[in-house]
Amino acid sequence: MDSHDKQRDSGYDAGNGTSPTVPTGVTESEEATPTTEATGAAEVTGSTGSTEAEEFDHEKAREGARLLLEAVGRDPDARGVSDTWTRRVPAMFETLTEGRREAAKPTMRTFESETDGLVIKTGIPVYSMCEHHLLPFYGAAHVAYKPGESMVGLSKLVRYVRWRSRRLTTQEALTSGVATGLADELEAEGVVVEITATHMCEAMRGVETATATTTHESVGELSSTDHERFRESVRDSGWTPDVF
Repeated sequence: MDSHDKQRDSGYDAGNGTSPTVPTGVTESEEATPTTEATGAAEVTGSTGSTEAEEFDHEKAREGARLLLEAVGRDPDARGVSDTWTRRVPAMFETLTEGRREAAKPTMRTFESETDGLVIKTGIPVYSMCEHHLLPFYGAAHVAYKPGESMVGLSKLVRYVRWRSRRLTTQEALTSGVATGLADELEAEGVVVEITATHMCEAMRGVETATATTTHESVGELSSTDHERFRESVRDSGWTPDVF
C-alpha cells in the first residue's frame, strides 16, 4: 500500500492564513543574548534511518537528467532542454535536497527561557519531495514546544522546518523528523508537530485527486491541556489547506 493511503485525511476547510501564538513575554525578537549554538556534523540521517554522505554529485545528476530526457524521446541537445540536464536540474535538486546536508542546517541560537507555557507557531510553509515518486508535496506545519531552560526565536522554527523539508522523504517521516529534531535541538520538555499537505503524486497520477492529508507527531511530556491549547491555536489561526 502506498504510504499516502495510510495517512489520515484532514478535516480542515479550504482557505489560507498564518498566525503565530506566543505566550506572555515571548516575542518574535531574537535580540536576547544567545547562550548556546548548535554545531554541525559530517553526515545526516535520511528518512529510512540510513546514514548518507552530504556531498551532492552534480555529474551523476547531469547524467541522470540526460538519460531521463532520452527515455521520454527528447534530444538532450535540442533547443529548450540543453540547459535542463547540464545546469538547471542539478542546481534545482541540490537546493531541494539541502536538508540532508548538516552544513545547511540553521543555527539554533537559544536564550534563557521566558515562559513555562507552550510556544506555538502555526502556518509554517512546507515544500518537500516525495521519495517514492520524486514529485512535490506542499502545505503547512504547525509547531508547539514547551521550553526547558532555553528557547529560540519563532523565526528559527520556520527555518528549521524549511531545512527539514528539503529532502526526499515522506510526510510521515518529515513530521516525525521535525518533532524529534526540535526536541533534541531545544532540549524541550515536549514538542508537538502537525503537517497538512497536498501531494502531487496523488494529483497528477493514481487517483488524480488533490486532497489534503494530515500527519501528527508528539514527543516528550505534554499535558492534555497543552494539546488542547495547540488544537485551539491551529483552529484560531484561520489556516486551512491550499488545495487545487
